[in-house]
Amino acid sequence: MSIPLTELGEQQAHAISQRLVESPSIVICSPFLRARQTAAPTLARFPAVRSDIWPVQEFTYLAPARCAGTSAQQRRPWVDAYWNAFNQTLVDGLGAESFSAFIERVLEALNRFRMLHNASDATAAMFGHGQFLQAMRWLIQNGDGVIDTDAMRSFRIVDQRSPIHNAGGFVATFDGRSWSVEQEHAALETPLR
Repeated sequence: MSIPLTELGEQQAHAISQRLVESPSIVICSPFLRARQTAAPTLARFPAVRSDIWPVQEFTYLAPARCAGTSAQQRRPWVDAYWNAFNQTLVDGLGAESFSAFIERVLEALNRFRMLHNASDATAAMFGHGQFLQAMRWLIQNGDGVIDTDAMRSFRIVDQRSPIHNAGGFVATFDGRSWSVEQEHAALETPLR
């Protein structure tokens, strides 16, 4: 939660703030430090915009205690075992969440955005994390609400084929009934309208 942005991350954060054509109504951030630091230039550019912290952080499917002090290479077998099980209810240990719980968290964020839109036709810029953004995009484009083995497999394929990298994102709109992905950005966090 407390990993700061790198110099490249700071440059990307500034670039994101400059790409926004108009002020969003609200800026949503994950509680993680780097997401808040990424949002900072946007909030500085649009000082009248309110901001809020939502649980839009990364999907923690491996137990943090088990991963502490390990490298990506050391974690690779655990990552592969988790995803190859395709068990949407599997919880790896304390501090980890199941795929089903993760998707529920994403659905909750989409519902909160829907309520914002319905209340004020608000535009929001969200500064979250790759797999969270991916799950949001995946649900908008493919989700039918059933989170089973096939859904987990589908998400994993999409996430591996077209990951959302740091400073990447998309624009989604809500027309009062349903969401659609309007455009994707190689280096822009997720503004939602």
